[in-house]
Amino acid sequence: MISAPLPGNESERLALLKRYEIMDSLPEQAYDDLLAIAAGICGTSMGAVSLIDPDRQWFKSQRGLPIQQTSRDVAFCAHAILRAHEIMVVPDALKDERFLDNPLVTGAPGIRFYAGAPLVARNGVALGTLCVIDDMPHDITSFQREALAGLSRQVVALLELRAAHKELRNHLGEREWYERILEIREKELIAENMHLSHVSRIDALTGLLNRGALNAEMETALAGAASSGGSMAMAIMDIDHFKAMNDLYGHPAGDAVLKSIARTLEAHCPTGATLGRLGGEEFALLLPGQSAANAALACERMRVAVERMSEDMPVTISIGVAMCRSGDVVSSLYSRADVALYSAKRGGRNRIEIVE
Repeated sequence: MISAPLPGNESERLALLKRYEIMDSLPEQAYDDLLAIAAGICGTSMGAVSLIDPDRQWFKSQRGLPIQQTSRDVAFCAHAILRAHEIMVVPDALKDERFLDNPLVTGAPGIRFYAGAPLVARNGVALGTLCVIDDMPHDITSFQREALAGLSRQVVALLELRAAHKELRNHLGEREWYERILEIREKELIAENMHLSHVSRIDALTGLLNRGALNAEMETALAGAASSGGSMAMAIMDIDHFKAMNDLYGHPAGDAVLKSIARTLEAHCPTGATLGRLGGEEFALLLPGQSAANAALACERMRVAVERMSEDMPVTISIGVAMCRSGDVVSSLYSRADVALYSAKRGGRNRIEIVE
């Protein structure tokens, strides 16, 4: 394990951190909200708003982590703040000499992936990071990097609001002016967070719900079905021979097909149903309150609509449908729908298979 050296501006950095009076403060929903959006956009199970003091990293907000702080010498974020204007990404900690024997990697919480956007104050000093973490190795896209950087700036804006509140208390004679500035900034933050919350749920290519948003909708639907005893169906739709299509026509043409199919499915989506893109060439449809027969009929309409979509580049989809069972969770419903989908593909494609 390689511990991070101290930044060249360490004394200035610690003085600024002290100015915010943030260390060991109580949890605040605004920080939790920004972290939830960051984890949602990057698709990770863990994350933190981490601040680095002389001896430790302390989490103003944390998600999926069993601890509130660690010593500074094992902190990934202590490395991230050394380059204040870069996002540090560790796709696989076991392949990085700085972290492969780090106790946070070899033990709980079992970090494999890390991405940290430094929290950079106006004078260029990095106080900590907004970081997303996972126990599986992977990477993030340029869009996710930009979103993480934007959210880190929102965290710094919250810190500035905190400092402004402190100054407000110390300048009662200027109270009206400060409150007006704070109100304007708070409205800007609310508007920005609403936009980011929306973006975190949307697939960038098709404009449909992304997998994270679909999972959240499915959890809600499963809870509703369990409490009411009602029925629910879930369908996975896969574009037939999509890899061959990409190889033959090129990826831009493949992206155009994905967009066209998304619009066609959206146009024929039943009332009350939820449609989204799982990723790649797969889409998913939630059908709360539907029987197996009604779910199959709705999926058949969508299958036919896609088949008739274009004569220039014939496209078909295979569909696997699973009916909700007592005790189902998101993963079990996905698994059965996936089994039905592969059965439809083995049966000749461009067809529907349903499992009760």
